[in-house]
Amino acid sequence: RTWSVAKVNMAVLSYLLNILAWIIVLLKRRLNIVDKLFRKVDKESNRHGGELVAEVLYAHGVKFIFTLCGGHISPILVASEEAGIRVVDTRHEATAVFAADAVARLSGVIGVAAVTAGPGLTNTVTAVKNAQMAESPVLVIGGAAASLLKGRGALQDIDQISLFRPICKYVATVTRIREIVPVLKKAIQIAQSGTPGPVFVEFPIDVLYPYPLVAKELAMQSKNPTSLMQMVVNHYTDCYMFELFGDAWNSQNVAPLPVDHEPPTNSSVVEAVELILTSKKPVILLGSQVTLPPVPAEEVRAALEKIGIPCFLGGMARGLLGKDGPLHIRQKRREALKDADLVILAGAVCDFRLGYGRVLNKRSKIIAVNRSRDSLYKNSDMTWKPTLALQSDPAQFLVALSAALKNKYNCDEWIKSLKERDAEKETLNLCKAQEEAKAHLNPLKVLYRAEQVIDENSILVVDGGDFVGSAAYIVRPRAPLSWLDPGTFGTLGVGGGFALGAKLCRPEAEVWIIYGDGSLGYSVAEFDTFARHSTPVIALVGNDACWSQIAREQVPLFKSSVACDLAYCQYEKVAEGYGGKGFVLDSEITPKDCDIDNVFKEAKGLAKKGTPVLINALIGKSDFREGSISV
Repeated sequence: RTWSVAKVNMAVLSYLLNILAWIIVLLKRRLNIVDKLFRKVDKESNRHGGELVAEVLYAHGVKFIFTLCGGHISPILVASEEAGIRVVDTRHEATAVFAADAVARLSGVIGVAAVTAGPGLTNTVTAVKNAQMAESPVLVIGGAAASLLKGRGALQDIDQISLFRPICKYVATVTRIREIVPVLKKAIQIAQSGTPGPVFVEFPIDVLYPYPLVAKELAMQSKNPTSLMQMVVNHYTDCYMFELFGDAWNSQNVAPLPVDHEPPTNSSVVEAVELILTSKKPVILLGSQVTLPPVPAEEVRAALEKIGIPCFLGGMARGLLGKDGPLHIRQKRREALKDADLVILAGAVCDFRLGYGRVLNKRSKIIAVNRSRDSLYKNSDMTWKPTLALQSDPAQFLVALSAALKNKYNCDEWIKSLKERDAEKETLNLCKAQEEAKAHLNPLKVLYRAEQVIDENSILVVDGGDFVGSAAYIVRPRAPLSWLDPGTFGTLGVGGGFALGAKLCRPEAEVWIIYGDGSLGYSVAEFDTFARHSTPVIALVGNDACWSQIAREQVPLFKSSVACDLAYCQYEKVAEGYGGKGFVLDSEITPKDCDIDNVFKEAKGLAKKGTPVLINALIGKSDFREGSISV
């Protein structure tokens, strides 16, 4: 009888513990109790969450996932490859995000980087912040410790959500397999809507692996519990696994959610037309937003040509009007803005690039169009005031403006005067390039020779300070979406990742990276990636053995070059060690223009045959950018 009573008591206790465990789980899940009693769990299935991730990405048109492998994310990488998505592994996690950023900019499809937990994610922070400031829609997928083990000393367990919340439009942790599809769809929608930007989705490891393996690895249950605590733990883990895998494999719709792009209002377009028709010296400043979906870049180009107003191009808008567009003004922007009576800021922002608005003529009428309200009114309380401010998609605005103007406007004399200024400055630059450097090659000469040989079907990636700053005046992108720079964050190290993404997006294009010797150090190891993944790019390194953009101000001001000096390193040999081919340009080896041209032509030929190339151009000092700022 005593034994029977004990058995009854144990049964009652077990029942009560089961209820207690459920209460704990329900509280942990914020009382989300819908259908709890009816969810199905297949404990024998070897399906895993990575398969659902791959399904969603494939449905959203993703062709590439950039990564540096880690055990936390292996199921995602394996499933993606099986789904037909190309998995491209890099030598640094930041490169993976930079490559995803480039894909997003060039293709209009969400860029995707997947990295492992802890240091894998912390290594991406600069690249993610760069994507935020460049307004690039990038999805960062991060591994994490199992939810049950968070805060218990698990490997690489940190608070990743708090780290990424300030630099992403959306952050989320997936805690149940059935949430993978809706969370990813929402993240991608948010990344591409309005002002684009990066999003972060965290995947605890137990969400990605099959049930049998997760149950084994958690290993918290006791087979024959003898204590109250053991019984509580058993019941809790049972409930946890039930919540984790419940209805995991029910069919779900993986199709993309609609993306929001704010079009301009008819009344705002009419008002803009009236301002244009009363102006005599208008200019348009184009920023990167004009290249964003849904309007194709070629359609924006056609609209601008129909509007007929001279344009200055910045960021991703470089190349929008072609190599030598009749409306494209390249030089003396400050003087043009002082003379202009109407300025249209189409995605351009009054930050440091426009002197915080001080370069604008106070008598000018100003039409500002931007997707971001913050950028739209940047510094308008201090140095400038918009006559018409539209929080809208600049590309859609330009297309609507073109249709409304109906070829009624002409400012040919104004365009002619700006083109004459352009020609004057170009002549001065060319004369500067013909000067002999005190040592090595004149950097402007190297850039002019490159400009002559770069293919018409090319993408230019710029990563550096002084050499890249000079290149912006000399090397001309050939077409829309053929220029990649970091954007307003001024990040060094984008070169390897941007070039990788560009070459994968457009394998037929000739991809050049214009590096400074300082910035090259961040991503030269990606020559291994270029070689392994058959992405033959050409890197032109302006090697002046110095952080020249900093030294230009520091040395005259403080009479010291401390921390600015580098060495004339043999970077061409580094590239060869990673599987590429290296060349050297120098005044002793390649003194004549034809010598430089021959090296460039040989590099182009090797790249076409599949070999990545690095050209180490030893250059001397130049005062071409005297007075340029580094802060």
